Amino acid sequence: MRPQRRGGGRRRSNVAKRRPDPFRGQDVIYIDYKESKFLERFTNDQGKILPRRLTGLSAKNQRRVVEAIKRARYMAFMPFVGEGLK
Repeated sequence: MRPQRRGGGRRRSNVAKRRPDPFRGQDVIYIDYKESKFLERFTNDQGKILPRRLTGLSAKNQRRVVEAIKRARYMAFMPFVGEGLK
């Protein structure tokens, strides 16, 4: 028999809450790189692209979002570095 643990298991104090998938139930074929306000949801305040576990996207949609963000950066619709680091 295993010993009983107190406290209910592991503590998760610094784990960020997973966001719901914004594309759930929709057949997304193309994510427009010109919609910079929409793409800013997938970057942090430093301008880094958030990982899939935080955005809640599927792997395919995460690849599409990353590609759109990189295109938007290249075309100067989005900055490479966040506002606080300039």
